[in-house]
Amino acid sequence: MTNKVSAIQMVSTANIDENLNTAARLIAKAVEGGARLVLLPEVFAVLEGGPMRQFGEIEGDPEAQLQNFLSQQASKHQVIIVGGTIPLISRPPNGEVSAAEIIESERVRSACLVFDESGAQIARYDKIHLFDVIVNDEQSEYSESRSYEPGVDIVSVDTSVGNLGLSICYDMRFPELYRALFQRGAELVTVPAAFTKVTGEAHWESLLRARAIENQCYVIAAGQGGRHSQTRETWGHSMIIDPWGTVLAMVEEGEGVATAEINLEFVRNVRARMPIREQQKLG
Repeated sequence: MTNKVSAIQMVSTANIDENLNTAARLIAKAVEGGARLVLLPEVFAVLEGGPMRQFGEIEGDPEAQLQNFLSQQASKHQVIIVGGTIPLISRPPNGEVSAAEIIESERVRSACLVFDESGAQIARYDKIHLFDVIVNDEQSEYSESRSYEPGVDIVSVDTSVGNLGLSICYDMRFPELYRALFQRGAELVTVPAAFTKVTGEAHWESLLRARAIENQCYVIAAGQGGRHSQTRETWGHSMIIDPWGTVLAMVEEGEGVATAEINLEFVRNVRARMPIREQQKLG
């Protein structure tokens, strides 16, 4: 079974309306190119706009601007939308808490929501690994844990284009997450990101190709790609990689759409010829 998928690259700003207009235009472009699944980048709706709490939404709120945008884009174009990340002030419901549990601190969850072709939400993944590092760039210190509460759940979901594993940006440095998704049957993995230019130039493609090769899956990575402020610059190079590690499509800098065809038979063929799932000895 073959389908086309797209990774959208943006240079988001602090203006939500402008960012949503850009996202809508690029989603339409992806759909025109035949995409049945479209991935937006991390923080696509607002970047460098101040504390995230002011933009936070409650999951399932019928008045929520960002969730409505994603749902409407999915139903309008009849495609799967993997919504990059948006800030949510509620934790996911679980067996003990059936309704949204509000985060009482000033932090939010960095959440990736997935909407199917009808506009219904079918998955939510909250970023587990937070970017608390020192980088040799103009911003220098990144401390996501000041603004974000980490997620705890590994999430995959069956879709019309295959079993989809969800991850976000800094997660890609933690291969155990992707191996867990592989063990759950993920055939493609999405990576919305806002990688810094310094770390991206050094590690972005290497890490993405490694995750695709070692887990024998397609990797769809959508990044921010440009100058956002005096201190914030992102690497871009959004790309789609096949299970053999081949880069099928890429947008290097600025906004754009990377589109490629994925073939689940190729995934199954690679896994059958090199059965690492059965051969794994550790973990």
